[in-house]
Amino acid sequence: MTPRLGTLDLVPALDRLDLLAAPVAAALSAPGATAESAWVCEIDPGLADTAAFSQAYAVPLEASANCVVVLGKRAGEERAAACVVRADTRADVNGAVRRRLDVRKLSFAPMDWATETTAMEYGGITPVGAPEPWPILVDERAAALEWALIGSGVRRSKLVVPGPLLAALPGAEVAAIAL
Repeated sequence: MTPRLGTLDLVPALDRLDLLAAPVAAALSAPGATAESAWVCEIDPGLADTAAFSQAYAVPLEASANCVVVLGKRAGEERAAACVVRADTRADVNGAVRRRLDVRKLSFAPMDWATETTAMEYGGITPVGAPEPWPILVDERAAALEWALIGSGVRRSKLVVPGPLLAALPGAEVAAIAL
């Protein structure tokens, strides 16, 4: 059954791989992936940012999830992670996430670094297809969503997946990481 979120016209993600960044399409097409429960919709790329998107497409913030890339160092070793939180919350970067990565300082990754490393567009970065061996830290409220609207790797579309699928991604860990 096709999920209903706002005014979005969702289609099975595997039917529209052209609407996904290459690593996202590869992750959903991989053996063992649960792509049959992944949906995609084309959107106006100028409305990809969460607040504008939510208003334009009548999707409540609590049904959307944001993915942020963080970067820290410990003993000269860079440590990156993808953090997934509901759009009506924000990642506890300086608390829970910093402790999980065991770094003294943690910050949002520079845009150029994040887009190059993920092979995804800024504003569309998603945990689906995130680089290995990054941990994917999924806030427990995002993992509990019936349907989570997230980035697709590009700004011109959005991906919709069950919250439990986020928790089942390779490298995913569910934890209380949101404020």
